[in-house]
Amino acid sequence: MKKDIQSYNDELSPSDKAICDLLETTIDRELSHAENKIWHAHPVWFLDGNPIVGYSKQKKGVRLMFWSGADFNEEDLSVRGEKFKDASIFYNTLTEIKTEDLKRWLMKSKEIQWDYKNIVKRKGKLERLK
Repeated sequence: MKKDIQSYNDELSPSDKAICDLLETTIDRELSHAENKIWHAHPVWFLDGNPIVGYSKQKKGVRLMFWSGADFNEEDLSVRGEKFKDASIFYNTLTEIKTEDLKRWLMKSKEIQWDYKNIVKRKGKLERLK
């Protein structure tokens, strides 16, 4: 685990840290070629400079967000963005994480992508990459 992501996780409560550690380990394993870093104050993974998945601690719990998740057709990714194609799920306990679902969503994140990398250049307009 990268030091900056480890530091992010270490700042959390023990239960939230356990959730984030499992998310980080699974994401790293399934997206082994992805770049990861702290971006806008939380861990995010990128493919070719395009944000794919990230997580953050929020009031409602640990939010796992997929930038293109609205097109995954996954019922459990029910927190939808209003402006973009993102979708999320919140976790409050480690037992809520269904690893097989997470792995499937991570596979879809490689196959279904909107171009967030160039959104500023396109003046807020998203284009489908895959």
